[in-house]
Amino acid sequence: MEKRFESVQSVRDGLKSVNYLADDGIAGVVFLAQRLGKPILVEGPAGTGKTQLAKSVADLTGARLIRLQCYEGLDESKALYEWNYKKQLLRIQADKNSDSWTEVHDDIFSNEFLLTRPLLEAISAADPVVLLIDEVDRVEVETEALLLEILSEYQVSIPELGTITAKQIPMVFLTSNNTRELSEALKRRCLYLHVDYPDMEREKEIVLTKVPDISDNLADQIARIVRSIRQLDLKKAPSVSETLDWARTLLLLGVEHIDAKEAKETLNILLKYQTDIAKAAKELSVDK
Repeated sequence: MEKRFESVQSVRDGLKSVNYLADDGIAGVVFLAQRLGKPILVEGPAGTGKTQLAKSVADLTGARLIRLQCYEGLDESKALYEWNYKKQLLRIQADKNSDSWTEVHDDIFSNEFLLTRPLLEAISAADPVVLLIDEVDRVEVETEALLLEILSEYQVSIPELGTITAKQIPMVFLTSNNTRELSEALKRRCLYLHVDYPDMEREKEIVLTKVPDISDNLADQIARIVRSIRQLDLKKAPSVSETLDWARTLLLLGVEHIDAKEAKETLNILLKYQTDIAKAAKELSVDK
């Protein structure tokens, strides 16, 4: 049975127990989404923990995580369901001497020949489920309309089988990196949550939590430097995951104080464009 949250604080404490450090805003939306049975639309820059939030909620509640990774060209057959045409053809060939086409038709359009995709799997699941629809801003408008239809009624109509209604309402997270504007209809259906880069103190806490052997002093230096780098005009600001990679790198190198030399040699862990590395190096007074 899925764990039910008793309060906003219980969400925050629970997420912390699975190493996700949420503020009251994040915890509040998760609490309301579970109680109201509404999806959460999580927007924000790439690498701020949007996907990890859904994974952490699944861990915390004991629910099964089902993920639909969105991409340009995603259609109903990959998101919802399709028929196993090869298997159907084999059955038709095996029953070619049958006197009744109706029997063959009914047989090949049964659950045995249905290939369930993430959306149908989440709708038809009997066990508690967290459905993660990742990077929803990458799909076309037609696929977005399909998502809206399913999330409005939590049911799927398959012409050959009828309507499949959800046995339980899954917790649904839709993430977006804001590469395009989503429809107002989809936004109205969801609770909205914007996840931005953490402030300096929270990022330090994240580093201390995720990199257990790191010192408080080094974590503080990392959080301060990353904050100053994010304020630059960069092609891509460092994500939280890149901050953690940098922290692990510095720890492995035995760095306790980040001076010009260490910064110069490891900025490529934090930043992925040479122009950004050059700007950060200049900001940190590193001689290139």
